[in-house]
Amino acid sequence: MGLFFRKITVFWMTAFFPAFSVFLLWRLKFIDSIFLKTQKERIIPYVITMIFYWWMWYLSRNFSDQPFALRFFFLGIFFATVPGMMLNNFFKISMHAMGIGGAIIFILLTCFYYQTYLGADISLIFLITGLVCTARFIASDHTNLEIYSGIIVGALCQLIAFWISV
Repeated sequence: MGLFFRKITVFWMTAFFPAFSVFLLWRLKFIDSIFLKTQKERIIPYVITMIFYWWMWYLSRNFSDQPFALRFFFLGIFFATVPGMMLNNFFKISMHAMGIGGAIIFILLTCFYYQTYLGADISLIFLITGLVCTARFIASDHTNLEIYSGIIVGALCQLIAFWISV
């Protein structure tokens, strides 16, 4: 039962509240669309998500029953919002690609840290990466630079978080 509530908490803090914040920004006319099409519209959501991701990492440091992998994952997604927001000043870096790039490295580092082989998980995350990035290209929301830099930023931030946490 405790694990179920932990999953709900993680979903609540990392997905629901940031998405609800974007919805509120849209309804209060601070942004034109919930799709965050311009770089200017992405600034406040970046700050909001940064706060929620930092809070999840901060709380996870004190949970003795939480796996180590989740701690460095939370730190990595917090780290990814920082260069994401800074690079947003120059080009519209893909948030989807940052997330999926971080997910790839998270799966690989989890396998490395726990000395286990998750072949199906690794295959699935690479398939999902291809689908997500292809969808971003098809939707014409991003250029090659924006997609590939998003993958690299997400991956590097997970690596840095792992090295700091170990």
